[in-house]
Amino acid sequence: MKVGVVGAGTMGAGIAEVFARTDGFAVQLADVTPDLAEKGRARQLAGLDRQVAKGRLAQDERDAIAGRLTIATVSDLAGCDLVVEAVLETTAVKRPLFEQLDALCGPGALLASNTSSLSITELGRGLAHPVVGMHFFNPAPVMALVEVIAGAGTPDEVVARATEIARSVGKTPVRVAEAAGFVVNRILVPMINEAVGVLADGTAAAEDIDAAMKLGANHPIGPLALGDLIGLDVVLAIMEVLQAETGDPKYRPHPLLRKYVRAGLLGRKTGRGFFGYE
Repeated sequence: MKVGVVGAGTMGAGIAEVFARTDGFAVQLADVTPDLAEKGRARQLAGLDRQVAKGRLAQDERDAIAGRLTIATVSDLAGCDLVVEAVLETTAVKRPLFEQLDALCGPGALLASNTSSLSITELGRGLAHPVVGMHFFNPAPVMALVEVIAGAGTPDEVVARATEIARSVGKTPVRVAEAAGFVVNRILVPMINEAVGVLADGTAAAEDIDAAMKLGANHPIGPLALGDLIGLDVVLAIMEVLQAETGDPKYRPHPLLRKYVRAGLLGRKTGRGFFGYE
């Protein structure tokens, strides 16, 4: 199966690796420029090299994965059986890309979005190709879950096909009807936002908030560190979608979260968020 992934950032490059790890898939990773796509590929291959050095991955397996993962431009994806979009989490960026892919790809191609909260119905509205959500989780090669989301215009057979593809690469798919934040982020991201509020109130230090949730709720990672891992800009964007879609004030992004995003303190990807990663 030929798979295209558009967006070579953390999620896109990780999703490309997921497919490249499975025999029978040929994966093309695309971005705005070939240089950005190559940087994404190089980042994933460097991670594989570290696994080889630690004895967690055989060298021939690493080479096979690298051989299945090439870089491309969006126009190169015309012959793909599946294209997964993993670009900036805004409808203003995603929607024009799907219009481009709709005109470019063959009639049998499956178009999927890795959106973490946006409307699949809106992304696919009026297109010849129905759009389905395939929401992977970070880090994509490690996390088992894929939320498979049906929009109003997504036929059952398309959802079934996306579900089977997720299983074929070793993931556990969960079918989700379209709703703001789907399942995981509707529960998880407000928890992170609440942890930001606890920090802002001075109830406890960041380290102690995370320690309390790890030791008291058996979470593998604290909510503030998780926000840093996801990206605080992404956390803010999801909270804004939840608030806009539901109109419920309980989803109001905390002002401290907005402050961090405005300051460019987005977490791991910028070297600092609620914790330092320099």
